[in-house]
Amino acid sequence: MTRALYTLLLWLALPVLILRLAIRAAKNKAYRDRWAERFGGGATGTPCDLWVHAVSVGEVNAATPLIRQLLQSHPALRIIVTTMTPTGAARVRDTFGEAVQHRYAPYDYPLAIRRFLNRFQPGVLILMETEIWPNLIAGCARRGIAVAMANVRLSKKSARGYRLILPLIGEALSHVSVVAAQSDWDKKNMVGLGVNPDKIHSTGSTKFEIDMPPSVAEVALAVRRDWGPNRPVIVAGSTHEGEEAILIEALQKLIPTYPDLLLVIAPRHPERFESVAKVIQRAGFRLSQRTHEKGALDPGIHIQLANTMGELSTLYAAADIAVVGGSLIPIRGIGGHNILEPCAVGVPVVFGTNMGNFVEITRLTLAEKAGFQVGNEIQLLHILKQLLEDASLRASVGENGRSFIQRNLGATNRTLSLIYPLLKSASERNK
Repeated sequence: MTRALYTLLLWLALPVLILRLAIRAAKNKAYRDRWAERFGGGATGTPCDLWVHAVSVGEVNAATPLIRQLLQSHPALRIIVTTMTPTGAARVRDTFGEAVQHRYAPYDYPLAIRRFLNRFQPGVLILMETEIWPNLIAGCARRGIAVAMANVRLSKKSARGYRLILPLIGEALSHVSVVAAQSDWDKKNMVGLGVNPDKIHSTGSTKFEIDMPPSVAEVALAVRRDWGPNRPVIVAGSTHEGEEAILIEALQKLIPTYPDLLLVIAPRHPERFESVAKVIQRAGFRLSQRTHEKGALDPGIHIQLANTMGELSTLYAAADIAVVGGSLIPIRGIGGHNILEPCAVGVPVVFGTNMGNFVEITRLTLAEKAGFQVGNEIQLLHILKQLLEDASLRASVGENGRSFIQRNLGATNRTLSLIYPLLKSASERNK
């Protein structure tokens, strides 16, 4: 596929794209705002030195240590961060406040890209993970804007998909100046797409450098007091449709043995809060929502819906066991979520086999005995029972996770060593 054909198909798909955006807006009012930005318009912004594109919450989290260090080492650096989702936008706002600009990323239409670049005039673009947008990259190349890809992960499945449109993807990647890959496996897959091996560096994952608020331990203790300091707690984070039912069924089988067990469910997307609440009620459980609870939780409540944003790390830190969603059943476009967050707070993590986006991190977590991977509901129930019964096992696995995180720090510095020369060249060019 050529880029001209790709662009034509994009224009033909425009009515579908707008309809999809409207459907999302109907479900989640946050999608109703700032539509013009998605086409390169919107409120007036100021020119920037660096553009960081991070699709949603996970990518913003991965970009956070990079951006923090850049702001610390270059206080005058003007940074704009773009996301595609409102949850990503909220994370940028909550993390950086006014220190960076935020916009929704323009869709990959040449006109939208031109409008965005005319307005913000970045010197360097960093694409987080595997965001390959042909017109965006080509538009930057025409203006001499260096493009870097950071924290790149490329599963075998994704690589196969990209190879089906290799002429289009190959042309885009030929304009990328540098690629910071999470692992040698990701590096190999990028080479398979035609990227010059000299441009690719294995830097490790910035997701190991989890940005924990200094007060997370103190807040987690307060949360735990409210839940009940002596009752066992499982926190299921970033769950998707279908996963809550699996977890609730496991809870029903565990309650006879652990009558005070509490399951805290934190759905990945806020627009699902209401539907998950109905799933809980249909299963016969009393509904508790974190936004409605004040003080100690009624011991008769076995499920709490975490209908909040930005506190998942705290919830993990307050738990005995963490289950990470996006992994328990095959979900189109989802290959698991970040299993390192529970590891960072010393809590054993349980996850499923749908981990295509975290192949190397999954391998390392299992090798370090920092977590458990389950293939079905029976295995999930078995592991949860094992962890609930054995406090020393929970402690040792949690400590393995914490040590594992500490030993894998450094990806931010390695990535920034590749970015700094691009920023310097852009600065000299603009003098």
